[in-house]
Parts: sequence; C-alpha cells; structure tokens
Amino acid sequence: MKITDVKVKPVNGASRLKAVVEITIDGVFVVHELRIIEGTNGLFVAMPSRQVGENVYKDVAHPINAETRKMIEDAVLEKYEAALLEKNEN
Repeated sequence: MKITDVKVKPVNGASRLKAVVEITIDGVFVVHELRIIEGTNGLFVAMPSRQVGENVYKDVAHPINAETRKMIEDAVLEKYEAALLEKNEN
C-alpha cells in the first residue's frame, strides 16, 4: 500500500487544529477529513471520526497497525511542512 497523493488545507487561527487533509491510497481510494492537531508532544494526525455520544468520538477509518499509522503520519506531516514552507515563501 502506498500513499499516492496528499492534499493539505491549512487552517488559520489559534486553535489546535492546524490542517484538514485528504489522502489517496494506491491511486484508487480516498480518505477525507484527516486532521493535523497540535498536541502536547507536537503535531499528530487524527483519523476521520464521528460523534457517538456527548464528548465521545469514534474513528470511522483508521490503520490497523503502528507501521501503517506511521506511514500515513509521515506522508501527511511531510506534505504539511512543505505547504507551510511554500506559504512562507509567498
């Protein structure tokens, strides 16, 4: 499995949400609404989720193992950093 495309939409403002992301897997499967969040230990990628109770959210799509999660996070955060650099250059 390969992440063949990453589209990052940075979010302006002072919230912990830094960007909303869409990834394409193997050029044939798209996952929308991944989020880049500023956590206490730095940036992390939150998977798409829906609210199932008061302050309770459940992921609707997520990797099954740590290796796949790392591959997704690396691809997403790399593209996010590139988007920030491009924005700062303009």
